[in-house]
Amino acid sequence: MRFTTRDTLFDQLAARPLFMCGFRPFFLATAGYAVILLSIWLGFLAWGLGVPAVSGGPIVWHAYELMFGFGLAAVAGFLLTAVPEFTGTPALGRRVALGMVLLWAAARLAFWLSGTLGVVGEALAAVLNLGFLGALIALVAPRLWRDPERRHLAFLWGLGAMWLALAGFHADALGGLYPMRWVKVGVGVMMVLIVVALSRISMRIVNDALDAERLRRDGAAARRHGEDDDLPDYRARPPRRNLAIFGVALYTAVEFVLPGSVIAGWVALAAAAAVLNLLNDWHVGRALLSRWALMLYVVYWLMAAGYALSGLALLGVPVAPSAGLHLLTIGAMGVSIFGVLCIAGRTHAGHELDMRSWVLLAAVGLVVAALARAASGLPGLPIAGLQAVSVAAWVVAYGLAARYLGAVFLAPRPDSGTGCEEVLEEASPP
Repeated sequence: MRFTTRDTLFDQLAARPLFMCGFRPFFLATAGYAVILLSIWLGFLAWGLGVPAVSGGPIVWHAYELMFGFGLAAVAGFLLTAVPEFTGTPALGRRVALGMVLLWAAARLAFWLSGTLGVVGEALAAVLNLGFLGALIALVAPRLWRDPERRHLAFLWGLGAMWLALAGFHADALGGLYPMRWVKVGVGVMMVLIVVALSRISMRIVNDALDAERLRRDGAAARRHGEDDDLPDYRARPPRRNLAIFGVALYTAVEFVLPGSVIAGWVALAAAAAVLNLLNDWHVGRALLSRWALMLYVVYWLMAAGYALSGLALLGVPVAPSAGLHLLTIGAMGVSIFGVLCIAGRTHAGHELDMRSWVLLAAVGLVVAALARAASGLPGLPIAGLQAVSVAAWVVAYGLAARYLGAVFLAPRPDSGTGCEEVLEEASPP
């Protein structure tokens, strides 16, 4: 790595392997920030340690940063890499990757200080956070729109809806109102983005698992047991996906307009049913039990369970409303983002998928974190203990991701690739 006297510090930083592609700094930031956020939250829950003072109090800080800090870091890393690939356009480049991650970090710092700095802090946090998401939209919108088939515009509509949720949050905060309703809108938008993203990722992952199953069935032992070698290809069918998206969007809108209503409860159950209906595309037999396909499959179960519990709580069942919400955030969002980091992060860094045991340990840990946090909302169970278990499991899971994936994102590609393309030749795990 050579520099000239004309290279600025920015250029020198951008030249490092970490900024080769947009996903590298953002996926590393996602894993690291997940550990930081929940470690601070555990300190608050267990020992009463302070958290940054923001409008709405500690719970708002926790929810906002989980959704608009951690969640949007993962979304940015995914889209900055995936959109050029999906649209057949050039990569966005190192300077974009570095500039965007610095803007994200500045937005995080501004929100953390927003309560301390008063109205000026609130306004600065609004400008930087909305500016970060607006910059992401500006970077990907032209490519998505100019794509001749416009097959990926759902990402653009999702980003636009997330920007509106973020704008609503800061408008309420500046107006002295409790802004949590907009975080819940952000959760709904994130669930839609997860469905859209997983429909693309699953086409490769599930079909790879089916190919492996076909090879297994080609063996003489399999034929002696009379197994059928004719396995269909997996297809993420638009009607089921669109119905799930509609159900989630409808519940998000109804809960925003009629919060706590019975109507919202029934719509939540309908959203759960729509997500479960989407799973019918996934029932491909033994191939579903492969680690990567099963991980993505579990995301939809957590999402469906989250909406089901939310609906039951609104209909009067003695379940805390937060139980379903945490299955969506800690569960569906946490597991799906971890899966994307492992799958897209490694393959676009020139590595084969990681088959080591830490991946399963972390994935199981995230499921445990979601279930423990949801169970803390059930009557008669130890709330504090279950919350501590949930946070600890999350921190361990993403700590493992930061350790093992961070080594990949910080290092040059081990294959002959020079950019963000998938692995070009088989490479050993680091």
